[in-house]
Amino acid sequence: MIEKLLKELREIMARLEEYRALDPENRTEENKTQRDKDLNRAKELEIEIQAERDAINLANRMNETINGNPPDLDPNIGMEDREIRQYSLVRAIRAAANGNWSEATLEHEASNEVAKRMKKDPQGFFVPHDWLERRDLVVGTPSAGGDLVEDELRAGSFIDMLRNKMVVQQAGATVLSGLVGNIFIPRQTSGATAYWVTEGNSPTESQQAVDQVELKPKTVGAFTDYSRKLLLQSSIDVENFVRTDLATVLALAIDLATLHGSGTDPEPLGIANTPGIGLVVGGANGANPNWGHIVDLETEVAQDNADIGRLSYITNAKVRGYCKQTDKGTDTGKMLWADNGTPLNGYNAYVTNQVKSDLVKGTSSDCSALFFGNWADLMVGMWGSLDILVDPYTHSTSGTVRVVALQDVDTAIRHAESFAAMVDALTA
Repeated sequence: MIEKLLKELREIMARLEEYRALDPENRTEENKTQRDKDLNRAKELEIEIQAERDAINLANRMNETINGNPPDLDPNIGMEDREIRQYSLVRAIRAAANGNWSEATLEHEASNEVAKRMKKDPQGFFVPHDWLERRDLVVGTPSAGGDLVEDELRAGSFIDMLRNKMVVQQAGATVLSGLVGNIFIPRQTSGATAYWVTEGNSPTESQQAVDQVELKPKTVGAFTDYSRKLLLQSSIDVENFVRTDLATVLALAIDLATLHGSGTDPEPLGIANTPGIGLVVGGANGANPNWGHIVDLETEVAQDNADIGRLSYITNAKVRGYCKQTDKGTDTGKMLWADNGTPLNGYNAYVTNQVKSDLVKGTSSDCSALFFGNWADLMVGMWGSLDILVDPYTHSTSGTVRVVALQDVDTAIRHAESFAAMVDALTA
């Protein structure tokens, strides 16, 4: 059944490509009508194909459960260094867009092997974890692309790039990649009690209280659009551009979830909505941040003995702009945001517009957030392989391909006391 659907989808894709190749002045009403029919049918086929795949996956999981043979969730497939160097993300995207993998056999086989090991079909194609972790090219070795490698491409793997793009990672968040199954991390919730004793007597027994922080995979999707002409290129620069672009859109999505996630499935719980963090309140309708608020944020963390580790601030550009123009007191000549590497009271401060600036407080609907804490206590878990879904239909008439990156991620705070937030900061 699924092969029949795929065959029909490939035929439609071929007709859409022919339509796109027509000179716009030569496109008839009949051509346009057929194009619209093809686009609608293509979307229907995508739904039907996904439903078939879901049914197959469910049947496989039930069979494995009954037979006691669980899937191998390790996405590493044992690629050789030569294969990792030859793997091309752009070539795989191009093949998925055209529905023709004849020139991307390595990438197709890698995706199939990941799917086989995980006993799960991708929504598009799997990018093997081997490549995600080990994408460095050997500088100076022509066969490995050494003569063409730019410094940025040599800098690290896709996962390294993703981490570097995440502001929470820059602030010191603990990123755990290549995870398998649900992860439980022990957390001490209270310490043992110390006693003074007289000679010959024993202290009163006490025990530490311990619970667990759970990380379980939740799928985040982020998309970006590329022209077909760009995807026809095979240069190292284009390869680097595409993977940097995908890393950026995923990093933005992860940053937003870690800071403001609602915690309503399937979205992770972000810091702003975590019970137990320190809260600094500006006012009934919000307030402009001042020196007292900055000190109060640090005090909220320090009074719980949590002012250790990777302490820093994260906020948005509006708060930074306001603080750069606001005096610490009255005509001191010193701004809230200092002009140095540790601008907020001697601590690092990171800026991302994933920190919301449309929060509601009383009559104000333009409040921003300002976070402070030990970011090492923020954990970001990443599972399995990157799933790339290529959509050649949405913008097919303009020659644009939409690429959706899907990654299993979760985030959790090890100790809520390690963070404080002001979520009603006004910047006007």
